[in-house]
Amino acid sequence: MARLEYRWLDEKNGYPVLFYYDRIDKDEVSLRFACDYLVKGHVVYEKTSCAVEPGCYVIYVKRSTDEQAIDYSHTASTRWGSIQMELREYKDGTMTYPLVHTYYFKDDDDALLYLQSDYLLLDGREWEKTSAEVDEDRRVYVYYARPV
Repeated sequence: MARLEYRWLDEKNGYPVLFYYDRIDKDEVSLRFACDYLVKGHVVYEKTSCAVEPGCYVIYVKRSTDEQAIDYSHTASTRWGSIQMELREYKDGTMTYPLVHTYYFKDDDDALLYLQSDYLLLDGREWEKTSAEVDEDRRVYVYYARPV
């Protein structure tokens, strides 16, 4: 087990720790490293970089000025014992990203491969990734993409 810290990108103040997780599985750290955004407490944080330090993994973040947390609780369908990833259609100039499909993974490695991929093929249609996020408020990973 490892330690993961989310640190504020603020050099003047020594990069203060915003959130930390002790005894986190390294696979979950990898999943979070693959994400561009973190949603926590209805606030969207943008990843600026990741680091590996002795005994600690670090994700540096800043508050996103372009993104807002959207309440998708009406679409959430949690399944215990699985990792959930939503494919949502990204559309320029809107804050509404329709749910296209929900994937459920039993294995962290499979989820990581999907999150890291630039393209997904679903029902014969190809989707190009624009970004990925971990939404802690809903306990789901989100893959934003445009149809190709």
